[in-house]
Amino acid sequence: MTTHTVLNSQRTAPGPLGRLTASATSSWWLLLGAGIAWLIISIVILRFDSTTVTAVAVWFGIVTLCAAANEVLISTVSTPGWRVVHLLAALLFAVVGVLSFIHPGDTFVALAALISFYLVLRGALDLGVALAASVAMRGGWLLVLVAVAELLLGFWAAGSWNLSVAVLVGWVGAIALTRGIAEIIGAFELRQLNQAARNSAL
Repeated sequence: MTTHTVLNSQRTAPGPLGRLTASATSSWWLLLGAGIAWLIISIVILRFDSTTVTAVAVWFGIVTLCAAANEVLISTVSTPGWRVVHLLAALLFAVVGVLSFIHPGDTFVALAALISFYLVLRGALDLGVALAASVAMRGGWLLVLVAVAELLLGFWAAGSWNLSVAVLVGWVGAIALTRGIAEIIGAFELRQLNQAARNSAL
């Protein structure tokens, strides 16, 4: 989710600034599509009968690689400073995804450690974005709540490495679920900004 291209714009910016804001927020439907896709992934993961660490590792690898691709997509519509942050996050997520594929059934603890690392990193990044977005978005507090949930889940995962495979599946499903919620919230907020900017640009 990104709103960095419009954080310095007024919600009803007149003239050229309004047209710039309208252009920057015109791709809100991409976020909506991504959010729906994440929700579908979360449902599939939670309904899938994953009984081994290897199966969970594969699911987690797929989710983190999708998250990396998502960050690359977001970087293309972000401001230069945030673009670097998103690209670094994409690199880290890709590394985590590859590591989960290298030795997927290696150890339960190793996979739990990767999942907790991802959740904390994802939550910290989303919290930063959400706090910045709250300046321009009325629903920014919802994104803050999602980010805090990710952080809390990450810290719980970090201290609970000896739980069952079912819990690991739940964590991976929660990753996809929170991602979907954040993307959908962001999409509708950007849509509101886009409509306001188009009206003010007339």
